Amino acid sequence: MALQPTFGERTISELSLMFRDRQINLEPGFQRNSVWSPVDRQRLIQSIVQSYPVPSIFLYKQERRGRIVYDVIDGKQRLETIFMFTEQGRFKRERFETRLDFGEGLDWWSWKDIRRYVPATAAAIRGYKVPTVEVTGQLSEIIDLFVRINSTGKRLTSGEKRHAKFYTSPFLKAADHLVERNHGFFAENRVLSPAQLDRMKGTELVAELLMSLNQGGPINKKTALDRAIGNDGVNGNTLHRLTREFTTTLRRIRRMFPDLKHIRLRNSAEFYSLHLFVWEMEQAKLILTDRKRNRMAFELLRNLSNGVDALRVQLRQANTGKPAQRVFQEYLLTVQGDTDSAANRERRRQILRNTLWSIYERKDEKRTFTEEQRRLLWNSAEKHTCAKCNGALHWNDFTVDHVKAWARGGRSTLKNAQLMCRGCNSSKGAR
Repeated sequence: MALQPTFGERTISELSLMFRDRQINLEPGFQRNSVWSPVDRQRLIQSIVQSYPVPSIFLYKQERRGRIVYDVIDGKQRLETIFMFTEQGRFKRERFETRLDFGEGLDWWSWKDIRRYVPATAAAIRGYKVPTVEVTGQLSEIIDLFVRINSTGKRLTSGEKRHAKFYTSPFLKAADHLVERNHGFFAENRVLSPAQLDRMKGTELVAELLMSLNQGGPINKKTALDRAIGNDGVNGNTLHRLTREFTTTLRRIRRMFPDLKHIRLRNSAEFYSLHLFVWEMEQAKLILTDRKRNRMAFELLRNLSNGVDALRVQLRQANTGKPAQRVFQEYLLTVQGDTDSAANRERRRQILRNTLWSIYERKDEKRTFTEEQRRLLWNSAEKHTCAKCNGALHWNDFTVDHVKAWARGGRSTLKNAQLMCRGCNSSKGAR
């Protein structure tokens, strides 16, 4: 069924009543987050007080459980602003003042002040008519309309457009959830600004990384992301694995590089490459827990970051690069122009590999001790007691522990083995 629009008007009083009666849904799945600034909101109220026209509000009219409900397609920010200023429902906590002139010069006025001291203006605000367009039709057509008409005010970002098109996608929901869980990390390390996080750039970045982990390498953002988010081929088990690997890698980056926010690799495009590179090192079973090596790695990243920044300034001053700056030149080329192409992403990852890979040792390919090693260790031990609690051990109930943990580079050899009870071995972990 084609879209059926009905053009009309609703007073602010009517819209407020519909909101209180839960007939207006400001947050359908395809909607974006609120992105208006306080100044944007103040200007809207000033326009309404001065009886200036405002753009139409688009409402998706549908019946749910025997009652009419309107999903807001366009105009969410305007409605929120009106409800905040007039202190409606849950928006009462976000009430604000705006500068108005009622004959005595500009001053800050709240809704409470206007009702008390300028009741005629309060009545005019309640009676202000907002143009409305009510539409009915298929949800896919409504979403397409949402993307098309959001050209007034702040345009939809690419992340917001994808969210609108694929908001039911499990892939996108997983990315949303990961951003919510790691919002503090992204904000504190300045990977993304608060405004970018609000406008779903975080979801876009995480979705890219999930798809890249699934493919085992960089993807081309422009051609692969829509296909990734809408991809039904990534089943639940695979998505769960990708989510786990993303979280493990992010936790590793946090521990390896606690001062990440001080270097350029915190920028979202370069953080993408860093995350994928650390994931690659995890997959290769490199030992990433050595603090001394991690400090050395961070200093190399800092030198790379400072070198690239210095070269950028140098080139802007029309000074050519020197042979000793070749790596900085190569890296700088990857963050100019099409920084999100698969080729540039792969080149950045290769530079990181050349810079850091040799610092780290690989874990022993053999994770556990063999039955032969268990027998030799038992028979050669002077005492059959736990190395930690000194409790007596029995042949049918003991474990062989790595003195230096396997995760920290310990080898599965008899020189690095000791008898231990199960409880102590379990509590020791990777220490």
